[in-house]
Amino acid sequence: RSSRSHFGSRDLLRLRFRLLLQVGIRHCPFSSPAMGSVKTLTVKMHLAKKLKQNRPLPQWYRMKTGTKIRYNKFRRHWRRGKIGL
Repeated sequence: RSSRSHFGSRDLLRLRFRLLLQVGIRHCPFSSPAMGSVKTLTVKMHLAKKLKQNRPLPQWYRMKTGTKIRYNKFRRHWRRGKIGL
């Protein structure tokens, strides 16, 4: 038998994260990356379109359709529904 202890994959990630914190890196590079402040034009246009789409249904449209369409079913919460860039 070898004298080495067996680490699981989560234990190795925790150990790496702890070492990175000691060095001075505050975020975990193994988790999903956050949106950077530098964006390409295509990404920016895509985000702007999604921002414009994420609004309630206008009241005049409810009157026009005779309240058959009552709400925007594609409404997205900023934390729950992801865009998928």
